[in-house]
Amino acid sequence: MFKPERRDTALTRAFTLGELVYHATVRNIRKGHSTGLQALIMNIMQSVIFIAAFVIMFTFLGLRGAALRGDFVLYIMSGIFLFMTHIKAMGAIVGAEGPASPMMKHAPMNTAIAILSAALSSLYIQLLSVFLILFGVHVIWHPIVIEDPGGAFAMFMLAWFTGAAIGMILLALKPWFPNFVQIVNSIYSRVNMIASGKMFVANTLPSTMLAFFDWNPLFHAIDQSRGYTFINYNPHYTNWEYPLMIGVIALVIGMMGEFYTKRHTSASWFAGR
Repeated sequence: MFKPERRDTALTRAFTLGELVYHATVRNIRKGHSTGLQALIMNIMQSVIFIAAFVIMFTFLGLRGAALRGDFVLYIMSGIFLFMTHIKAMGAIVGAEGPASPMMKHAPMNTAIAILSAALSSLYIQLLSVFLILFGVHVIWHPIVIEDPGGAFAMFMLAWFTGAAIGMILLALKPWFPNFVQIVNSIYSRVNMIASGKMFVANTLPSTMLAFFDWNPLFHAIDQSRGYTFINYNPHYTNWEYPLMIGVIALVIGMMGEFYTKRHTSASWFAGR
C-alpha cells in the first residue's frame, strides 16, 4: 500500500543498460572457455595459424612478388584480420540468445542486449588479438609500418559492421529455418576464404574475374584497407561506400525481421529439435 514508486531518469536507465551490456559481453567472451584469457589465446592462435599457412603457401608457390610491393607479412595480415573479424562477428550474432532463450526470462534482459553484447564481445576479442599480434611482429620480427592507421582501422570496423549486419538477417531467420541458417552461415564463411580477396588485390584482376568478387562487401573492405596500409597501392576498382551501404541495408532488414520474429516466436518451436 505504501510501497514507494521508483522513477528512473534517462541517465539511470542508460547506466543500467550499459551495465547489462557489459555483463552480457563478459558472459559471451567466457561462454566457450573457462576464462577470457583462454578465449583470447585461442583466437590469437587461429589468426597466427592462418597467417603462417598463407605465408608458407605463397613462399613455396613463388607468389610473394606477385602480391604488391611492400611488407609481405603485413599484406597477408591485412587480409586475414578483416576476414576473421567479419566472419567472427557474423557467427557471434547468429549464435546470440534468441527470444525463446531461458535468459530472456530475466526481466532486465532482452534480445537487443543479447545481440549488442554478442557483437561487442566479438569486436573486443578481435581488436585485442590484432593489437597483440601486430605488437609481437613489430617487436620480435621486424617493424610494422602502416601508412594511414586511421583509414586501415576504419576498414577493420567496416568489416566488423558488415559481418554483424549480415548476421542480423540470419538471426531473424534462425527460429523459422534453423538448419537453413546454419548451412548458409557455413557456406558463406567458406566462400569468403576465396571471395574475400585476402590472397590477391583487385587491381591485378582482369575485368572478367573482377565480376566474381565485387559483389562481396568484405572484398571491398579488404582492398580498401590495403590502400590505406601501403603507400604504393591505390585501389581503383573498390570503394568503402558499397560495404557501408550493404551493411546499413542488411542491419535495417535484420532489425525488422528480428522484431517480427520476437513477436511470433515460441519456446514450443524448439521442443522437437
